[in-house]
Amino acid sequence: MTTGEMLRALRAECPIPSRLPPHADRVQAWLLGVLPELGLPLDDAALHRLSRGAFARYAGRLYPAATEADLRVLTALFTWFFLVDDACDGPNRLTPEQIRALRNGTLALLHDGTRVRQTGLAGPLRRLLVLAWREPRRRMPARWRQRFADAVARHLDGTWQEAVNKETGRRPSVDEYVELRRSTSAAEVSYPLVEFVSGRPLPDPVYHHPLLRQIARTGNDLLSWYNDLASLERDRTTAGGHNLVLAVQAELAVPEAEAVERAAERWREAMRRFVALRAAVPSFGPALDEAVADHLDGIAYAVRGTIDWTFESARYPVSTTPPASGP
Repeated sequence: MTTGEMLRALRAECPIPSRLPPHADRVQAWLLGVLPELGLPLDDAALHRLSRGAFARYAGRLYPAATEADLRVLTALFTWFFLVDDACDGPNRLTPEQIRALRNGTLALLHDGTRVRQTGLAGPLRRLLVLAWREPRRRMPARWRQRFADAVARHLDGTWQEAVNKETGRRPSVDEYVELRRSTSAAEVSYPLVEFVSGRPLPDPVYHHPLLRQIARTGNDLLSWYNDLASLERDRTTAGGHNLVLAVQAELAVPEAEAVERAAERWREAMRRFVALRAAVPSFGPALDEAVADHLDGIAYAVRGTIDWTFESARYPVSTTPPASGP
């Protein structure tokens, strides 16, 4: 079975429903209009690549209940993270020192609004994050903003560690990679945004409840490992072993085809665990159960949304047909 066939098989096995808000494509058009205004050096070819990246559809699949205005905020945030990912993982990627400066500048902006002078976050990237952060900063309480900033810090710390590994030629073991991937995926950044959409921030003891954290980690693994399968063709030459398939292949000394099968079976086991864990969530009381359900749905939509977006974004070779208009 080819990697593409495996991706399609796992997609068919995913029990999570697919959703997409009707205004996702309008928000994508808005994004392509606003990015040049922020000073991003985008020629027609770059705008075409961003259009085919379908970032608004990705954000919409993760947050199908978002209003059009909120989906603009989410799409701007997603675009910022993808641009940072490209800067950190492309052929002219940032050095670990530059990533550390970017991390510090980003956190300063998240904590202090627009009053940032750090050189690690400047120009169009800074302006895009200022635009994206304005509404969450205005609407959400301080404890939520701190939770979101902490998640961004973990993500950029993981990105820094991966860059250090690549620079030194260090290839992680499977266990090391799985843990590092939970940071580099940015899934933990996406989860608090469910509360931004719903307007119901969870109390910290609920958000960090051990069972809910276990569900969040499992959902993170599911979307990360699926993405590893989708990006395998590129990662063979650029990832320095930072891909689940490549880590399994190196650690077990098996052919790539067998490593793909083993990664897929690991994904299936995680999906079975995800379903069982979610069914075991207790009631937190009538005042919180709806918000908890939104949070759990958001984790599930992050998994399903990543799967569906993989087939409609030009970032991956499995996308061979134009995006459909619906889910």
